[in-house]
Amino acid sequence: MKETLYIDHLPDRTILVEGKEFLYCSGTSYLGMAKNEVFSSFLQEGMARYGTNYASSRISNLQLQVYQEAEAYLSQLTGAEAAVTLSSGFLTGQMVVRLLENTGMLMYAPRTHPALWRSADDFFDGDYQQWVDIIMDVLTSMSDANIVILTNSLDPLQAKRYSFDWLQHLPTDKSITLVVDDSHGFGITGKNGAGIFQELIAYKHIRPIVVSSFGKAFGIPGGVVLSDRATVETFKRNPFFGGSSPVIPAYLYTFLRSENLYQQERQKLFANIRQFESFISNTGLFEYFPDYPVFYTRENTLATYLKENNILISSFPYPSPESKLVTRVVINSLHTPDDIFRLAQAINRFVNLM
Repeated sequence: MKETLYIDHLPDRTILVEGKEFLYCSGTSYLGMAKNEVFSSFLQEGMARYGTNYASSRISNLQLQVYQEAEAYLSQLTGAEAAVTLSSGFLTGQMVVRLLENTGMLMYAPRTHPALWRSADDFFDGDYQQWVDIIMDVLTSMSDANIVILTNSLDPLQAKRYSFDWLQHLPTDKSITLVVDDSHGFGITGKNGAGIFQELIAYKHIRPIVVSSFGKAFGIPGGVVLSDRATVETFKRNPFFGGSSPVIPAYLYTFLRSENLYQQERQKLFANIRQFESFISNTGLFEYFPDYPVFYTRENTLATYLKENNILISSFPYPSPESKLVTRVVINSLHTPDDIFRLAQAINRFVNLM
C-alpha cells in the first residue's frame, strides 16, 4: 500500500522527513538540475533579463528572440526540420492529438502517456511487442487510408526500451503519422541526449511527430513538438498555440546556456547507473536497460524494506490512484558512489531475506 510522505523542501540526493534523513532514489529529475548551482545561476541571469513570467502570446505583435533561438537549437540538436515550444509537455501532447484526432484512424500503443489521450478510454495495459504484431496485421487489412499511431518512446514504468524496427514493415499505400511521447528519454537517450527523433526519420514513409516535456532531464517547465516544417507551422496556426501561455523565457535562456552542463551531468548519471547495475545484476530483482536510470521490480515490498533502512524509492499507483502499484529505483546524477553502494547493499540484504 502506498504511504504518502510530506516534506517542506525540494528533494536533493537526500530528503528530511520529520527530522530523519533518507537517501532519495525517486522522481524524474534525472540530471539533478533542480539542485544544480550552476544551473541556478543561469536561471538567475535569465530572471534578471526576462523577469519571472512573460504575460503575452506567441502570436502577438511583439516577440522575444529567445523562443526562436531555443527552437532553432532544438531542431539542430534533434535533427528535426522544425520545433515549437509550449508551456508544458502535457499541453504539447494535447495540442497534437486534438489537431490529429479527425485526420485519420487513431491507434494507441499500450501504456501511452496521458498527455496523448483523448479520454481515459485510450489507455490500456498490455505487452508492447504483442501489440506491434497485432497492429501489423490490422494495418494491412484495414481500409482506412490515413492512420495516426500514438506511443511512448520507451516504458519508464517497467523500464523497457522500445524498438521501432517494425516501422519499416508498415504498408506504404497508407498515410501514416507516428506520434511519440519522448518525455522520459529526451535529455538522456540518443546522441548527446537528443532523444528518439533522429531514429524515426530513417523511415521515410512515416511522418514522425515527437512531443516531449522539458521537466525531466532538462529540468525546466515546458514542452516541445518536433516534426517537419509544414507540420510544425500547422500547429503554430492553431488556437492551442496562440491561446496558451508560452514557456517562461528565463528557463529557455537557461536551457540554451546549459549544453555543457547537461553533458557533464549525463556522464555522471551514466557512471552511477553502471555502478548500480554492477552491484545488482545478479539479484534477478529488476528489469532495466543500459544507461537508463529506472530499475523496475515486481517486489513491491522492497519499498517498505528500504524505507526501514532510510532509503526512499518510487512506489505508488500509476497513472491513477486506482492503478496497480509500480515500484522502481530511480538513479540520478546527484547520487555519489557511496550512495549507490549503500543502496545496493540494502537491496542485496533484501534479496538474501527473500
